[in-house]
Amino acid sequence: MSKTKTFILLLLAMSVVSGCTTAVVGGAATGLAVVHDRRSTGVVIDDQEIEINAFRLKYENKDISERSKITATSYNLQVLLTGQAESQAVVDKYTALLSRLPRIKKIQNHVKIGAESTLTESTTDAYLTSRAKLALFDVDLPDFDPSRIKVVTSQDIVYLMGLVTRREAAEAADKIRYVSGVKGVVKVFEYID
Repeated sequence: MSKTKTFILLLLAMSVVSGCTTAVVGGAATGLAVVHDRRSTGVVIDDQEIEINAFRLKYENKDISERSKITATSYNLQVLLTGQAESQAVVDKYTALLSRLPRIKKIQNHVKIGAESTLTESTTDAYLTSRAKLALFDVDLPDFDPSRIKVVTSQDIVYLMGLVTRREAAEAADKIRYVSGVKGVVKVFEYID
């Protein structure tokens, strides 16, 4: 196993044990994003601000927060909605609130209507996200950088975001498609070629 993979596995293991997964992985991802990302630094910051505002909007509205487990992920000012909601009306209300936020170019809705996910399902999704991110290190293309792809998993479906070439998108999706436990891969990429 390469030193990079070993380091990432160690980092993930330490953060899970300490309960700081979001802080450690999120902080590392932010640092990598500014260095390696194809987005400008300003857009990276805008995406983080959009996610923070989306989180705030969700929890300020009890109709949404108590009747859903929707996650909003922003990449290059495009918002991906995943998770579950009690009804389409809940999703529509949240989407309407998000659409009023500045700088959002597009909202893509992949929210499932039905029962909320269990702790076991959420844990499985987090595990699959980690495995999918590691699988990206096996993409064998010149100048391919795994940190340029954002991975989101919901109900065993892996969503891929990023500014990539069509070849990078195909190779990344192909590697992740074969990760054990992944039921599907959805490409939410923007293409640069």
